[in-house]
Amino acid sequence: MPTHVIDLINCHGSVRRYKPDSVPAETIETLVVAGQRASTSSNLQMTSVVAVTDAATRARLAELCGGQAHIAQAPVFLAWCADLQRLDRACEQRGVDQVTDYVENFLVAAVDVAIAAQNAALAAESLGLGICYIGSIRNNTARVIELLELPRLVFPVVGMTLGWPAAQPLIRPRLPVSAVLHWEKYDPQPKDEELREYDRMMIDTGIYEGRQVAVPGKPEQMENYGWTEHSARRVAQALRTELREVLERQGFGLK
Repeated sequence: MPTHVIDLINCHGSVRRYKPDSVPAETIETLVVAGQRASTSSNLQMTSVVAVTDAATRARLAELCGGQAHIAQAPVFLAWCADLQRLDRACEQRGVDQVTDYVENFLVAAVDVAIAAQNAALAAESLGLGICYIGSIRNNTARVIELLELPRLVFPVVGMTLGWPAAQPLIRPRLPVSAVLHWEKYDPQPKDEELREYDRMMIDTGIYEGRQVAVPGKPEQMENYGWTEHSARRVAQALRTELREVLERQGFGLK
């Protein structure tokens, strides 16, 4: 049965236009504390947040993150970081060495970050604030690490703009639950009808208004540009191919 929390979740939309009003420091702290209350593997708490309010730094982050204007416009940018550096200090105090050589060491920290960030996002929206996740913080990761002075074993997993929305965000439809929910075991049968229906839903939102593409295998026929075309183009690209090298420089072995 729906609750006010579920209603809040269902009203989420990424905000890319913000009012110039600042967000009080105590509000930012409240949101980070909400993030801290998220589940964390073995209570290791492998998340740190760099809150950036300085306009010049936000402008530089906007450049590094693909020229997204709302990063500079939003009064706050949060860099959500996987952080094993604190655990290095704990190990030093206890006379042992932390193992950071394996994929699992980074993966468990990255999962911690994602859960914490989403807790904070929901808390922000409950206060009337808006957010937008910024995956492009990983476009120029080495430069972001330098700009934010992130030490060894700290890595920026995702960014987040934060502020007071200047306009109501678009609430995009999601795939039908039948396309993502499997009972007892994974059903490998293609979900073509669900994808076609979702294409129609996304086209109806006007997001891809006026765009058309050739029908696959029938270049002489045109159809509306939809989610499947958009997504196929996106995942057919090799992006951020230097990330393994940057992670290794930060102390994550990834064996």
